[in-house]
This record gives sequence, C-alpha cells and structure tokens, in this order.
Amino acid sequence: MLQRSQKDDKNDNDNFLFHFSSIKILKNETLVAAPLGSGVFLKHKDGDWQGVRHGLPEGVHVNRLIVQESQLFACANKGLFKFDLESERWHDTELAIGCYQYKDYFGVSWAATPYGLWSRSHHGWQKAAYTHVKVYDFLMYPQYFILAIESGVAIYDRLINEWMDFPIGQGVTGLAIYQGHILGVTEDGALLHGDKKGGFEQIRFPHLFLFSIVTKGTEVFVCTDRGLYRVGYIRNQVTLISVRLGCPVTDIDCNAESLYMATLFQGIQRMERDS
Repeated sequence: MLQRSQKDDKNDNDNFLFHFSSIKILKNETLVAAPLGSGVFLKHKDGDWQGVRHGLPEGVHVNRLIVQESQLFACANKGLFKFDLESERWHDTELAIGCYQYKDYFGVSWAATPYGLWSRSHHGWQKAAYTHVKVYDFLMYPQYFILAIESGVAIYDRLINEWMDFPIGQGVTGLAIYQGHILGVTEDGALLHGDKKGGFEQIRFPHLFLFSIVTKGTEVFVCTDRGLYRVGYIRNQVTLISVRLGCPVTDIDCNAESLYMATLFQGIQRMERDS
C-alpha cells in the first residue's frame, strides 16, 4: 500500500548532472557527493562543486559515503578511505579490499566487505565474521549484531554467543530498524520486513524498485526508482508514504533546514524540511 503525501515542498535542483550513488552533509554546511564511477565531489556552503580525488586510486567507485563524528569516509571498490577536510585529501585506512559499509561501534572500527565483516584494532584490520560471504551492511547493538549478507540476514546474539541465519534466496543490501522491526532492501528491489518472531517477509510495492534504506533520527526513508518515501505503519501494516516523487533517488542526507537527495538523472536536489 502506497500513501501519497499531501505536502507540496519547495525544492531546488542543483545543475550537477551525474548519476549519483551517495550524498552526505559534512559539518552541517559542506555537501559531499559520489557520482557513479567518478570519484567524489565537494561543495562548501557558498562555493561551487569541485572534485576531491587526491589520495584516491584510479578507477575507484564509491559505494557509500559515511560521516561519523564529523569525519568523512568513502567505502569504495578499492578499500576504505578517510578524508582530511583541511588538506582536501583522502588517506588510505589500510583496508586493502572492497568496502560496502563502515561504522564505529564500542570504540572499534567495523567494515562490511566482499569477504565478510572485518574489524580494526591496534593490530590492524582483521576478519571478524562470515568471511566466506559478501556483507553489504550491518547494525550493532549491545545484544545483537545484524548483518545484511548475499543470501539474506544473519544475527548474532551476544548473550548466547551464537549466530542465526535467515536465508531469503538473495542478497540484502541495506538495513534499518523501525518500531522494533528489522527492515532491509533486497537485491531485486523489494522491502524485507522482520516480524519480531524470527521470520522475514519480502514486500513488493507495485512499480517500485527500492535502491536503499536510510535512517535519519527516528525516521526511516526508502530511496526508489520513482522517488523518495518514508516508512510508516497503517493498521499494523508497513507502508511507504511519498516524500518526493518524479525521479530515481539513490541516497539522502539532511540537517535541520534541508533534505538533500542524490538522484540518477537530476543531479543533487534539495527540499526544505518542516519547520
């Protein structure tokens, strides 16, 4: 069930027309965007877009941009890279394999890679779990680790020290938690929905292909080939409520004033948030 938003938001379209995979806001005023196969571009508040490729290897493709504690990272096909804003240069983090996701939990760095989940200590990067499969995304909580892997979902219960596999027959490329339910996006564009009872269902919305799922505060957004949607529940059923329709959206980020969208055909777009 799709619910159309009644709000007609003001928006700006930035004439920077690449196909984008990711968008992030750095220190609340600098935009960073990753065009597909074209490195990374940066735009300060009142400036123009400029390429920031120093330190990145040739042929790099950025899968995700990550901002953690005001630090910018690029998860790429040739490793994980950290950006120095002052010198506008990327630095190698010594993860010498492809990276799909990066997060810092419990004082430890974690990376999702084609060879499982890796962690970093003072000894460097080391294999942590599921090194025989691709791990696309992960969530970590005091009791649980949740992995999005090439065959479905895997969950580690720290209390019983045991992994549980939930195969769905295809890869899960993104994860989120909404109202206690595990949500995911599958390789073929469906929404994965956890029932809180150890089971998952795949929900297909007519004429929609889901690219990614993004958590911002208490809200969860879904980026699709027809626009941006927000996850909601109506009569205890998960639904998508339209936020902005009209073009394929691959990623979003927002601050108190604006929501920015990376799109495939209409550059970086901005819409004002509710005051």
